[in-house]
Amino acid sequence: MANSEDDSNKPNSGNFRYLIVNPHNGGFRDLARFLMKKDKSSGAKFLESSDEGVLEEELGGAAHGDDDDGESPDHRWVIFVSILVRKIIGIFRKPMEWTGYLVEFFLNFFTVNGSFLGLLYNILHGKIVLPNRGSETFISAIGHLDGRIYLHKSETIPRAVGEPESLERVVDVEIGSRTLMDLCIMASKLAYENELVVRNVVNAHWKMHFVDFYNCWNDFQKDNSTQVFILCDKPKDANLILVSFRGTEPFDADDWSTDFDYSWYEIPKLGKVHMGFLEALGLGNRVNASTFQENLVIMNKKSTNMNGVDVRTSTSELSLSFGDSDSQGGSEQSFYSEQPAKVSKEKFFPQLGEKTAYYAVRSKLKNLLQEHKNAKFVVTGHSLGGALAILFPVVLVLHEEEEVLQRLLSVYTYGQPRVGNRQLGRFMEAHLDHPVPKYFRVVYCNDLVPRLPYDNKTFLYKHFGACLYYNSLYIEQKVDEEPNRNYFGIRFLIPEYLNAMWELTRSFLAGYAYGPEYKEGWESTLVRVVGLVIPGISAHSPLDYVNSVRLGRERIQMSSL
Repeated sequence: MANSEDDSNKPNSGNFRYLIVNPHNGGFRDLARFLMKKDKSSGAKFLESSDEGVLEEELGGAAHGDDDDGESPDHRWVIFVSILVRKIIGIFRKPMEWTGYLVEFFLNFFTVNGSFLGLLYNILHGKIVLPNRGSETFISAIGHLDGRIYLHKSETIPRAVGEPESLERVVDVEIGSRTLMDLCIMASKLAYENELVVRNVVNAHWKMHFVDFYNCWNDFQKDNSTQVFILCDKPKDANLILVSFRGTEPFDADDWSTDFDYSWYEIPKLGKVHMGFLEALGLGNRVNASTFQENLVIMNKKSTNMNGVDVRTSTSELSLSFGDSDSQGGSEQSFYSEQPAKVSKEKFFPQLGEKTAYYAVRSKLKNLLQEHKNAKFVVTGHSLGGALAILFPVVLVLHEEEEVLQRLLSVYTYGQPRVGNRQLGRFMEAHLDHPVPKYFRVVYCNDLVPRLPYDNKTFLYKHFGACLYYNSLYIEQKVDEEPNRNYFGIRFLIPEYLNAMWELTRSFLAGYAYGPEYKEGWESTLVRVVGLVIPGISAHSPLDYVNSVRLGRERIQMSSL
């Protein structure tokens, strides 16, 4: 049952432990035997681990565990659900891909031709316009669900974060400005678009400074599947730098499979971290688990200074002849000089020039912080992008990048899945809650994704940080955990469907109740109809997160009355 690969492919320290859940190595019959009969040979087809002790913990009976009492409960059920859902997603991978392609094509086809009447006119006059994927007019499915691109507040970002007293006002959510929250959710939504759209919106509509856009390499998926962009509030003497990671694309089977993945990697003294999210940041590959240790080894001292120079190894030892320009998302120094010294570039990178998200962003961020002496930086993302947004400072802490972390203003995530266990949460709260809270996790109502991977008293994954929870009336509560934390609770089932009916009704009334800018299009209404079947899917739309930030109001407690 433990991984049978050669020891050279395993972490060389027994403290680096992992569990890989692979849904493709067995069939549905093996899965049923694993759950119902607790058949170990059937389970071995799906599970790969660093040692036998990991499997004993996951399947019950071992002394080691997350829980405070030291007991290790049986995680067989959650592993079963993870495998089953990912198998189903795998079956529909190609249909989802082609459906997404066709949906986005026809949405843009109608848009560039001036909707239905414009298309009819163009057909009659032989002037049909075909959408050009990758152009600044080609909008993603997420962008069609919510066409708003403007920033809500007229207050400028420099005024919000430029002075010490303003800085404190933004960080403290109870007395803070919603300007920064609005910028973060709009940037998180914008991250779903292609580079030309992002550049146009940032420069022309937001009147800020677009810095760079990255399509980053995921070595496990063998694809540039991680997107992230960076902006500054102004080109010179910036006060704010923002990093926004792209979230789960609605028709991307790999993104959804990552959200449901149970696989984890344990980092000594830090805790267990979701393996799929580490791979999305470019910090390892489960095919060769030793790559995680090579990228996540805790440094005895800082790996690089604020000038981007490696203080442990000379650049001549690490760098390749790969010139980075600003348009390519690089720094003045070779991108590869940002890799840890132990990583074999030939082994970890399949092609010269492939960039991984963590190192590309860290390298660029250091250059920007060096250029803009007074700037603070914010990291944000929706869905999967939210998970990457919080893991980015986690790895900065692990790599002891104190100079960078001192310039961290805040992390805002929206509809973010769980990223690790309770130990990870305690470790990061110690770094992000003092002297003032810097991490805010926003959750809208019955959104399914923040309830993944599953968590109860026997399960591994736990949220941490301040949770700003908004119900379907956009009333805000600051809570430790969102209600119905695992979504499938029986007592929440009927309220979920009743709430989905209310949200569909609200979509027709929003323009009258809140103003014309809140009027929902037919695309959003169609998603609300899908929500009548699976309520948590429609609640994951960025539209409701934008509305929550702009319309949200704090709940009034009876005691305060």
